Amino acid sequence: MSEAIPSRAQAIATLSASGKEYELVEKTINGNPCRVFSSAPGTLRDLLDHAQQFADFTYLAYESERLTYANTFKQAARIARVLTEDYGIKKGDRVAIGMRNYPEWVTSFLAITSIGGVAVALNALWSAEELAYGLELTGTKLVIADRERIERLEETLDTADLSVLSVRAGDFSSKRVTPLMEAITRKNDETFPPVSIDPDDDALIIFTSGSTGHPKGAVSSHRAAIHAIMSWDFDAAVAYYRGGLERPVEPFDTQLSLLVSVPLFHVAGSHVGMLQALLRGRLLHLMYKWDVMAALDIIEREQITHFIAVPTMTGDLVKAAAEHGRSLASLVSVGGGGAPRSAQQVRDIDKVFENAAPGTGWGMTETNAIGAGIGGEDYLKRPLSSGQCSAIFDMRIIDDEDADVPPGERGHLVIRGTSIFREYWNRPDANAEAFIDGWFRTGDIALIDEEGFLFIVDRAKDIVIRGGENIGCGEVEDAIYSHPAVSEVIVFGLPEERLGEEVATMIVPKPGRSLDEDAIKAHLQDHLAAFQIPSRIFFSSDPLPRIASGKFNKRGVRGEILKLLGLEG
Repeated sequence: MSEAIPSRAQAIATLSASGKEYELVEKTINGNPCRVFSSAPGTLRDLLDHAQQFADFTYLAYESERLTYANTFKQAARIARVLTEDYGIKKGDRVAIGMRNYPEWVTSFLAITSIGGVAVALNALWSAEELAYGLELTGTKLVIADRERIERLEETLDTADLSVLSVRAGDFSSKRVTPLMEAITRKNDETFPPVSIDPDDDALIIFTSGSTGHPKGAVSSHRAAIHAIMSWDFDAAVAYYRGGLERPVEPFDTQLSLLVSVPLFHVAGSHVGMLQALLRGRLLHLMYKWDVMAALDIIEREQITHFIAVPTMTGDLVKAAAEHGRSLASLVSVGGGGAPRSAQQVRDIDKVFENAAPGTGWGMTETNAIGAGIGGEDYLKRPLSSGQCSAIFDMRIIDDEDADVPPGERGHLVIRGTSIFREYWNRPDANAEAFIDGWFRTGDIALIDEEGFLFIVDRAKDIVIRGGENIGCGEVEDAIYSHPAVSEVIVFGLPEERLGEEVATMIVPKPGRSLDEDAIKAHLQDHLAAFQIPSRIFFSSDPLPRIASGKFNKRGVRGEILKLLGLEG
């Protein structure tokens, strides 16, 4: 008789017990009870020191360039010397990074955080006005930026009293701009300046994504960022334990690799990619920007083992691989996040890729990208779930009066734990709205079933209220995606005089396929209640536009439709 597979709860209890590698202990952080890994590196500086055991292995790849872990350490240390000796950067000072996914993004981040500075991750796709806003909000006086960002900031440099260390900026000339590589060549000391850093000191500010309005800068500590990557590592250990498998020693038995197609200025790039790699000695292959055909080539040429991105990107990869007959056999995992995938895409990942298992998770900038996770058979059985709660978090679903709802019922998702951000920088109004007795209001409408699996129904602000009925856009999108001729879809609300709002959708058919309103409505009759079926259906032959994170620009599309219908304003 075969031995029963231990439950996830049993595995967590066993592996996190006293004296174990992943021992969890109770600690009060910012007045809240938290669970911390006793063996975790204390700070990001400690994490970088930990990674030096992988010195001879390649850490960063970009086009034809390669940096080993040792090279990375030395370059980051020289940048740290430039910051402290040439610019007087001290513990707690904010230093901004504004560039595409270059290796210097990584070494700059490691330099800033290793001297106790606070790394401000600017959105590289922001306009000049938005960049200036981010720098002003955070009180940043020094920015490390590439040519495109410097050109956008040129008029701001003098008025904001900004200094710039330029990256790959060619012959750009300004009295306030110094080439980073030129500055570090003047430094012979390849050790970091001494500094005392506490695990709960501020380490980074990453802006919440959004397509309109001013974004908020979420401030996180060293401990919060490190416990995010420790949590993912612990989840991997739990999976190996439940499967009765021995975990390979990375990178000495095998070096795993990740294609970083999402921007490093988002937590999926910085945490899932850059920081998690440091813990286990993995290789990161950086992409300047998303290009699905280039991604196919890189994965095959470099034998990439892991790919993680928002559903639009993983969907691109699935479609392109199928259309061009590429099995991408080196891939063992295709992860996701940022938004729920359609159930069809989950099945397609399992079908199209020869060896890759689908996976996803729920997390936010404010949680340092973690929260819940799911993969493999669990995910195939529950393709609309975001998984089960991380061991360092607690989750609740509450109603409009902040009372807990029973399992399986929808409500507002709130969360607390070790990797929660500390605050929104210089936004006391937003902080007051964000927290309730130490619990962070995520803004997600969700349910947790009897087995503890989280299902995100929608963002609270992404609901169509039709005649008093709340309609989750994600649910409608998933139903439309199940039509075999649909390539991309978004669902949103449009003003309607009698009902308040009506459900609308923009659909991109697959190449060579045609669709009309009648076909969509007929298909949805078997999937949705009558009031959920869109009454306004629009089609586009062009791919849907996206914001910097890779998500569809739903607000932008809705705005264009409002203009078309003469309903804006």
